[in-house]
Amino acid sequence: MIAVLKPSATKEQIDSLTAWLEERGLAVHVSKGETYTVLGLIGDTSKIDTELLGSLEMIDSVKRISEPFKNANRKFHPDDSVIEVGNLKIGGHDFQIIAGPCSVESHDQILSIAKSVHASGASILRGGAFKPRTSPYDFQGMRADGIDLLLEAKKQTGMPIVTEIMNANHLPMFEQVDIIQVGARNMQNFELLKELGMIRKPILLKRGLANTLQELLMSAEYIMAGGNRNIILCERGIRTFETFTRNTLDLSAIPLLRELTHLPVAVDPSHATGTARLVLPMAMAAAAAGAHGVMIEVHNDPAKALCDGAQSLTPEQFAEVSEKVRRIREVITS
Repeated sequence: MIAVLKPSATKEQIDSLTAWLEERGLAVHVSKGETYTVLGLIGDTSKIDTELLGSLEMIDSVKRISEPFKNANRKFHPDDSVIEVGNLKIGGHDFQIIAGPCSVESHDQILSIAKSVHASGASILRGGAFKPRTSPYDFQGMRADGIDLLLEAKKQTGMPIVTEIMNANHLPMFEQVDIIQVGARNMQNFELLKELGMIRKPILLKRGLANTLQELLMSAEYIMAGGNRNIILCERGIRTFETFTRNTLDLSAIPLLRELTHLPVAVDPSHATGTARLVLPMAMAAAAAGAHGVMIEVHNDPAKALCDGAQSLTPEQFAEVSEKVRRIREVITS
């Protein structure tokens, strides 16, 4: 349930109403927009008489929400959420390019790539330290050593870093990581999501390869229910019957998610297509469709990459993507 307050509602009135609702066992989320303040009521709202609540002088309207996701719902939070990552912001009018290798392989590799993508317009460095692989015989990542190398690259470039977590027990190793990524395979690892809800670090939540948008939002709800509202959703392609691409990039998810939720939406065209030559047009399309960021895989020698070389761009190719995405952004925001 949401209660939209009139612009004339005072802080004292809001505090009094919030206390009254909490006494009835409801959690109250207060969202202040430019014109209206919205109270999101979470819990057993059957105890609340909507006519009585709506009759209060300070109330503009009362609505029951049918969707199962509450905290992530735009009806609860009409204005876009803007997630702060160091000195950067993502969401609303703020757009960021995330770039780096699929996996951290060596000191020289990650530093070389970090410096090149930073020079070409990337603002956040990605790199896998823990790698979930379909085959147990594939490269599994450098683990803690990989995080240390990412932190060294951050020190030298000033870029915040994002890397994927596999297990809640690894959280102590992620204390200095700026954004924790939850990969597609872990989107419905609910015990992990609950743990991430108890920290306040930004979470990049990727859509599962066979999951609906509602299921993605319900996974975000797991994190938000614990108190962590710093979530960036990521569309990374879904599995269909098409075989020419690794997955099918669902660009329609961008405007739909922007209608359904206030959370920022990023797109990973590298994992979606699995093919380097398709990354440029899909990154441009994602920017044009209203994404708040793109996540691009870049390797200084894709042919020798230990992970996903076929979808990785060279630094020179990334520079072209970055420039053309920037131009698309200029057009749609002018």
